[in-house]
Amino acid sequence: MIQQLVDKIIKTDAPIVVGLDPMLDYLPKYLLNDAYEQKGKNLEAISDAVWKFNKEIIDATYDLIPAVKPQIAMYEQFGISGLIAFVKTVDYAKSKGLIVIGDVKRGDIGSTSAAYATAHLGSITIDGSSFAPFAEDFATVNPYLGSDGILPFVEECNRSDKGIFVLVKTSNPSSGEFQDQQVDGRPLYELVGKQVEQWGQQSMDGDYSNVGAVVGATYPKMGEVLREIMPHAFILVPGYGSQGGKAEDLVPFFHQGGLGAIVNSSRGIIAAYKKEEYKQFGEKHFADASRQAVLDMIDDINHSLCAAHIK
Repeated sequence: MIQQLVDKIIKTDAPIVVGLDPMLDYLPKYLLNDAYEQKGKNLEAISDAVWKFNKEIIDATYDLIPAVKPQIAMYEQFGISGLIAFVKTVDYAKSKGLIVIGDVKRGDIGSTSAAYATAHLGSITIDGSSFAPFAEDFATVNPYLGSDGILPFVEECNRSDKGIFVLVKTSNPSSGEFQDQQVDGRPLYELVGKQVEQWGQQSMDGDYSNVGAVVGATYPKMGEVLREIMPHAFILVPGYGSQGGKAEDLVPFFHQGGLGAIVNSSRGIIAAYKKEEYKQFGEKHFADASRQAVLDMIDDINHSLCAAHIK
């Protein structure tokens, strides 16, 4: 699966993923009001507005980008109807040729971990017919439980040609409370990175492994170290833009030639119409603002990679 993502990044010349994380206050008021008129003021109406919001953003950006990354919590907050919107979003994105990274951060052990892997990456067979519950291409996973939690996902990756991104050094301010702790003279995130590289050897796909890593743009020096520790791991990089990560901070995450990483932006794109620099688009044309924000992000990142002679 990772080779498919690499091919799409090369084709679009856009090492970015759009995070479809629709908080309620990101939705244009007219979309919500239309949904309320049709379904009443309830969770089903909100979920319907979320789906329509996502669809318009996908329609406006799918030709520019290789992938989208819906964060499942943003849908779970609206209950079952929210999960239906999640599934519709995944299916529609795939119908437009996009790779879907399910940001689900699952992690458990044994049969429970295997069930999570089946739910998000695999399929259930009933009387000879196969059904994929959520059908993402990649899933984010939490390594805190060790190999017992990760290997069922690796097995599913090999069985179904899918991929995972393992949390290694996350972009949030408190990540260091655990991730930076010293273990035998090395920070824990380095040990996790080393393990990611080892897990990845069991699921190689071209130059990269189907076992990638999540490393925040807000920690570029740590990213440089982890890039060396994990030469075969593709890195999913959150934290660009709204969280403070700058394009020049991203350079250490990439290999020479401009591959090896994919950078996420969520509210900086899907809520671009609320930002001063895109206010001319207005609420009714929020998807056009998102398209322009994507173009600006691609230009920003590629400019920094070229300036650093990475591309």
